Amino acid sequence: MKLEEAILSGKFADEKHKATINILYTAYWLKDRISSLLKKEDLTMEQYNVLRILKGQHPEQLCVKDIAARIIEKSSNVPRIVDRLVLKKLVKRAPSKADKRETLISLTEKGITVLESATVLIEQVNDSINAITDSESKQLNELLEKMRM
Repeated sequence: MKLEEAILSGKFADEKHKATINILYTAYWLKDRISSLLKKEDLTMEQYNVLRILKGQHPEQLCVKDIAARIIEKSSNVPRIVDRLVLKKLVKRAPSKADKRETLISLTEKGITVLESATVLIEQVNDSINAITDSESKQLNELLEKMRM
């Protein structure tokens, strides 16, 4: 769908302005699709992101500050997200042996299972974006990275 049709407007100052609106619209569109799928696993996008980060270090544990440094949504309240994941028995806390003030977080077996199921759902979204080729995806990645420089 064309951006103008989606937002019912065609008034942009210039192509950079349109690109900015297009990126924002597409980000929310993608987030909405992913969020609705993650609800099947009783996860938010932020919770999924924390599980994914922990899986990347598994079986090692991470402290909250290390998780926060890697999370996509920088304004996320990582301690609150971890609290929710502990309640769901997807992660566990353990005191750090090196620093008693620090708490280390790790995945549980249930957390690994839920993450694997959720990842299958996320892959469905990736697979459904077949309107662009791998070459175009590479070009898009390069342009987005260039934009953030």
